[in-house]
Amino acid sequence: MATSDVHVRVCEQEILKYDLEIKALIQDITECDGPQSKLTEINTDVKKHFHNLRLRIQDFERMAMEQDRESDKQALLSQVEGHRKQMLSNQTAWRKANLASKLSMDKMEKQALLNGADGAVRKRKMTKEGLAQSAGDITENLMSISRMMAQQVQQSEDSITTLATSSRTIQETNEEFKAMTGTIQLGRKLITKYNRRELTDKLLIFLALALFFATVLYILKKRLFPFL
Repeated sequence: MATSDVHVRVCEQEILKYDLEIKALIQDITECDGPQSKLTEINTDVKKHFHNLRLRIQDFERMAMEQDRESDKQALLSQVEGHRKQMLSNQTAWRKANLASKLSMDKMEKQALLNGADGAVRKRKMTKEGLAQSAGDITENLMSISRMMAQQVQQSEDSITTLATSSRTIQETNEEFKAMTGTIQLGRKLITKYNRRELTDKLLIFLALALFFATVLYILKKRLFPFL
């Protein structure tokens, strides 16, 4: 049972990891302003993540159905439903992000055609405030990614600790089974020995009774029929 709980926790952590990675990729799509090849590459990565997420949710549902207690089963199935709803929400956000990104790229292309070279000149003349804002946004994104990575590292460490504890538990259980097997074998030998002793005792009792009755018959014969 402990090993099953570990597998459930590891599977759930992987689901959460894929969910976070998908959200980060959707954010990348939202902020993507071209070229089209970059957007296509991100979308390919999102499809792979959704495929892996769908498989892990199916594994989680299978583990829920294998639970012995109905309360545990229903609790895990409720989590499965929540993960599926979250995946559908991410798919909706993915479609909206693609639409927003394409609209943004179309708008930029039209603006570039209208402005021509002047647009490039205006970009090179960004104000200090704009540069500072851009630097601040980049720093915030990096900090967000750093926090996300730290959370994943912590979850991985917790998973490793849980697996190590489960491994020790399994090893101790195996040792107990070995000790029980030795005890059962010794008991079997004792029972066999006692069965043999019981058979010998029955045979001796039978012989003693036969000798007793033979003696009684002999005495009766001598008393009642002395002439024989």
